[in-house]
Amino acid sequence: MTSDQPDTAAAAQPSSPATEPSAKKSRGIDSRAMLKRLQAESAAFRDCKPLALKIDASILERFPEFDRKSLRAALRIHTASTRYLKAVERSAERFDLDGKPAGEVTAEQRNHAATTLKERFATVARQQREQREAEEAERRRDEKLRELVNKFGR
Repeated sequence: MTSDQPDTAAAAQPSSPATEPSAKKSRGIDSRAMLKRLQAESAAFRDCKPLALKIDASILERFPEFDRKSLRAALRIHTASTRYLKAVERSAERFDLDGKPAGEVTAEQRNHAATTLKERFATVARQQREQREAEEAERRRDEKLRELVNKFGR
């Protein structure tokens, strides 16, 4: 082996997974920060209005420092929010970045938003009911244990 072989081998090894995320973060803005910036600079995001279709192209044009992958994640966070879904359910129009009308919300899209909200609320209600039932079962179990300790304890 020559002295240059270990250097080439080290350079050929892929970076460890621990170092990759920091490299990715330095290349772009994270999704939540991107969303906050969009809310600060765009009426449609700030007022949580239904967004124009294909708005990602307009955003990338206006904010060239945004990377597409993080933007898509930010849009997913925004459009999956309960507030946004309620706005889609109620609105007949979509809006561009400046808050100007840019298309319509179809009946199918309104129905999809309504269905998503119903499912979400049903899931939350079910989880709360299950939690209450689990807490009640634990309370009854503790009470039964206290009764047994009182009955058989010395």
